[in-house]
Amino acid sequence: MLQEQRGIDYKMTKKVAHVSGRRKRAFARVTISDGKGIVKINNQNLENYGNEIARMKIKEPLYIAEELAKKTNISARVQGGGWQGQAEAVRLGIAKGLVAFSKSDKLKKAFLDYDRHLLVADVRRKETTKPNDSGRARAKRQKSYR
Repeated sequence: MLQEQRGIDYKMTKKVAHVSGRRKRAFARVTISDGKGIVKINNQNLENYGNEIARMKIKEPLYIAEELAKKTNISARVQGGGWQGQAEAVRLGIAKGLVAFSKSDKLKKAFLDYDRHLLVADVRRKETTKPNDSGRARAKRQKSYR
């Protein structure tokens, strides 16, 4: 109402969902908006990204939510970690984003029935190294005087 008084013309904005996904050291920020089914990761089309296994992991939530995925554009920025951690972080972000975008309990149940790690992050991290143990995380140093 206040905008109308000032003569500002606001149009309805597109529906957008911003979600993040994490796996080990990898961190993915995913944006889902109305569109034609285009999937881009780090400004590359999905078909040109990474290796075959990474692409297959990323496509899993797209196959489960096939009708919704064809109506949305997905853009992901991922950094840190290795190729597999990055693929799993993007996969988690896409699945969480599709659920947030559609607000569908049916889709959420479908993801949980297929694989719980599509919606719930894996919190395991690398164990830190211990002092006086030459960079190892757990095994004790062998004594030389026995």
